Amino acid sequence: MRGQPKRASTAPAARSVAADLIAVLVAVTGGEPRVMTIQDGSALPSGPFALSHRSLQSGLRSWVEEQTAHPLGYVEQLYTFADRDRSGEDPDHRVISISYLGLTREEPGSGDGAGWRSWYDYFPWEDFRAGPPAMLERVLAPRLEAWATTGGDERAVQERRQRVAITFGLAGRSWNEELVLQRYELLYEAGLVAEAQREQPPGAAPAIPGRVMRGDHRRILATGLARLRAKIKYRPVVFELMPPAFTLLQLQRTVEALAGHSLHKQNFRRLIEQQDLVEETGAIAADTGGRPAKLFRFRHAVLAERAVAGTKLPLSRP
Repeated sequence: MRGQPKRASTAPAARSVAADLIAVLVAVTGGEPRVMTIQDGSALPSGPFALSHRSLQSGLRSWVEEQTAHPLGYVEQLYTFADRDRSGEDPDHRVISISYLGLTREEPGSGDGAGWRSWYDYFPWEDFRAGPPAMLERVLAPRLEAWATTGGDERAVQERRQRVAITFGLAGRSWNEELVLQRYELLYEAGLVAEAQREQPPGAAPAIPGRVMRGDHRRILATGLARLRAKIKYRPVVFELMPPAFTLLQLQRTVEALAGHSLHKQNFRRLIEQQDLVEETGAIAADTGGRPAKLFRFRHAVLAERAVAGTKLPLSRP
């Protein structure tokens, strides 16, 4: 109620607070979605925000270039993470993680174990391009059902089952490719990912497949993937990942790589043409492994034309 004094917090106050800048840097190479990592794939490029940095973004660019020797192109702020219980922090020292999403074309990384890895190494259950992954029914579904049955009374068990069905597209529910973060969070809550098992006693059931990352970096990566999967539906950011000239098949494979499922070829091309997203270059790609294909380029004028209406990419399944 208004007018009443606020109750003092009983939580111990951190004696120091620092800001950490983290980059989810994405490329698509050979039809595979890739993320730049350091420390042999166990972390995302990151570093503390220092007084010498002119801005948060300039600090991020400095750390990424120093750790990976890869320049940043398109970048946008992603999310700010400040959870105390998810990173094993010293209670006297609080770290706020400010994450950014960057889109680029792959160049070799160097330094600090830098390199590109498929994001499906970290989230193998997210790749539906060849149909539902086998691990969904064989591994995730039974282990999530076992977790749901430990929820307490019948109502709590049913609530857990419903969350699992909606989040993972089970029990007749449809798969929503945008729920990357919700799926990872549910697996964390269920104690099925390695990050959640760090403080569990010895003898706990083994973690499900999926490459582990230090701290909260896999959670931050999931946030970046979710943002990108949503964003490609209404903004032409996918062209930040394309070379200056490309075939329509290359464009389709890039969208499929990001979305995690296959697309109907003719529907995809029809919608691309209807929205005037690309134009012919007049050149032909001869190294397609089949019939020569026309080369296209992104129409930059579309950015102004779609500033209000938005741009819809065809992500419906065949």
